[in-house]
Amino acid sequence: MLSGPPVSSTVDADQLLERFLAGSARQRRSLLGPLEQAGSDLLERIPDRLDRLDATGDDWAAGHLIQLLLARGDTGRQEAWRARHPEGWLAVASAAGLDYTPLQQRLMRQDFEAADRLTSEHLRQLAGEAAVRRGYVYYSEVAVMPATDLTSLDRLWCCYSQGRFGFSVQARLLQVCQGQWDRLWPRLGWKSNGTWTRYPGSFQWSLEAPEGHMPLINQLRGVRLMDAVLQHPAIRARLGEAPAGGAR
Repeated sequence: MLSGPPVSSTVDADQLLERFLAGSARQRRSLLGPLEQAGSDLLERIPDRLDRLDATGDDWAAGHLIQLLLARGDTGRQEAWRARHPEGWLAVASAAGLDYTPLQQRLMRQDFEAADRLTSEHLRQLAGEAAVRRGYVYYSEVAVMPATDLTSLDRLWCCYSQGRFGFSVQARLLQVCQGQWDRLWPRLGWKSNGTWTRYPGSFQWSLEAPEGHMPLINQLRGVRLMDAVLQHPAIRARLGEAPAGGAR
C-alpha cells in the first residue's frame, strides 16, 4: 500500500511526480492512472525533473514520463524536448560502434514492433558479418557479442516498458519457471494451447502485452539461441549474478 494520503485532485503536479519517482515499482504502477489524467502543468515539469535523474541507470520511471510527454504534450513542448535530447534521454554505449538512437526513438514513441525488428537487426550486427549476410544469428555467435551492447539493448527495453520487457526480464521469468521452457512460452505470450503465436499479427505490440513479451527471439530452430542470450554474462549481471567472464 502507498504510504501517506491517497492520490486525489488535491495532489498537485509536483507532489504527484515526487511520489511517482520516489515510490516502489508497485507504488508507481498505482500512480500510472493519475499521471495519465494529470493536466498540462505536470507535462511542463517533466523535462526539468528528467534532468535530475540518472541517465546511466535503470530507472523506468524516466522512460514512462518521456512517453507521457511525447504522447500528450503539445507539439512545441515535444519539439523542445527532442532538441534537448536529440539522441534520447537514456545514455547507452556500444563497444561495436552501433548507433542506438533510432531504437531509443522508437521505444520512446512506443512503436514496439519497429523497435523489435531493429533489435533483431542489432543482434545480427553484433554477431558479425556472416550473421548479417544470412539474416539470422547462430547460438554459437552470441558469446562474441560485447557485454556493453547487450546491456544497452536490455536497458533500453526495460526503461521504456515500465520494466516489463527486455532480455533480463525474460531471464528472470525463466528462473521463475524453474528453467522449463515449455512453461515460459505461454507466460511470455509466445505460445498458446501448444501453438506458436503467429508473427507479427498475433503479437501484442503494446505495454499491455504479457511481461517479457518483447524482444522476440525466433524459436523455430530450437531454444539454444535464446538460451545463449539469456545466459550471456551481460544478462546474468543484469540479474545481479556474477558474470562468468569472457565478454567484452
